[in-house]
Amino acid sequence: MPTLFGASERDDGFSMAAKKRHVTGGVDTHGKTHHAAAVDQTGRVLGDHEFPATAVGYQQLLAWLRGFGRVIKIGVEGTGTYGAGLARYLASRGVALVEIDRPDRRARRARGKSDPLDALAAARAALSGQANGTPKTRSGPVEAIRALRVARRGAVKARTAALNQMHGLIASAPDALRQDLTGAGAKLVDQRAALHADETRLTDPVEATKAALAVIAARIRHLTAEITQADRRLRPAVARTAPHLNAVYGVGTDVAGQLLTTAGDNPDRLRSEAALAHLCGAAPIPASSGRTDRHRLNRGGDRAANSALHTIALVRMRYDPRTRAYVDKRTKQGLSKKEIMRCLKRYIVREIHTALLADFTALNTP
Repeated sequence: MPTLFGASERDDGFSMAAKKRHVTGGVDTHGKTHHAAAVDQTGRVLGDHEFPATAVGYQQLLAWLRGFGRVIKIGVEGTGTYGAGLARYLASRGVALVEIDRPDRRARRARGKSDPLDALAAARAALSGQANGTPKTRSGPVEAIRALRVARRGAVKARTAALNQMHGLIASAPDALRQDLTGAGAKLVDQRAALHADETRLTDPVEATKAALAVIAARIRHLTAEITQADRRLRPAVARTAPHLNAVYGVGTDVAGQLLTTAGDNPDRLRSEAALAHLCGAAPIPASSGRTDRHRLNRGGDRAANSALHTIALVRMRYDPRTRAYVDKRTKQGLSKKEIMRCLKRYIVREIHTALLADFTALNTP
C-alpha cells in the first residue's frame, strides 16, 4: 500500500545515522488491519504502512518500525479493543507502550480524517508526551473478572429491558386481564410465565397479551438465572483477587469488580492516588473566578468507576456514622450536596488506592 507521507528513508545498507535515530511509532487499529506511522525524535515523518491485524502482521509492524532506527515507544489506539492483541505482542517484546485516546474532534475536523493521519497523530502524541497513559496488560485475574462482568452486565441490561416491556404491556392490557395480574417481584414473573394463551385466538388482544407476557416472563427468569450464575462465579474470584478492596466499607462484589477492571492487572499504571482519582473522574476541577474560590465535579474519566465511587458514597452517607457526621459538618459550612459528594469521592479514592496496592502486592509476591 503506498504511503501518504512519501517513501520511507530506509535503504538496503541501513546507514549509521538510521541506527542512531530514535523512532516513535503510532498505530491506528481496526478489526482487520492496523495502520502504523513512524516519526523521528524531531517529529519528522519517516513513513506509514498498513499491516494485517494478525500475529504475523504484528511481527511485520514491529520489524518495519525497527527498520527506521531504535524504537523508543509506540502509541496505540484502542488497546482494550481492536489493539489488544497488538498491545500484548509489543509488551511481550519489551516495547514501551502508550495508550492513545480518540483524537480531539475539533482538531480532526480541522485536518481531516484517514488511517494514515490518525496513525501519525498517535505517533506525535506519544512523542510529545501529550499521551502518556500506560495500557492495561490484560493478562491476569483482573482480565478474567472483566470478562465475567461483561456477561453479567449484558444480562442485567437485557432483564431491565424485559421488565420494562412487561410493565408496559400490563399498563395497556385489556381491563379483564390487567385486574388478574397482581403481585410483585419473582411472584409476579412466575404468575405471568404461567399464563396460557389460546393459539387459535391470537387476533384477540387478551390472548395475544397473554402470549407476549408469558414469553417475556420466561426471558426474565432465564436472565435472572444467568445473573445468579455470574454472581456465583464473580464472588469468589473478586474475594481471592482483592481481599483488601473487598473489605473497604461500602464495597461489594460488583463495585470491587468495576474498580479492579478500571485499574487493570498492572497497578504501576496508577502512579499515585491522584492518578486514580483522575482515572475515576473524582479529581477536583478548579471552577474559580474573581473572589470566588471553588471546585466542581469532574465529568471526565471512567464513568463506570465514578458510578462505583458514587455507590460507596451513598452507602456511607446512609449507614456510616463518621460519614454522616462529615456531611452534617460540611452542610453547615455551606457546601451543596454535589460538592460534598465530590469531596467524599476523593477521600474514598484514597482508601481504594491503598487497598488496590496492597492486593496487587500480595498477588505479585511469590
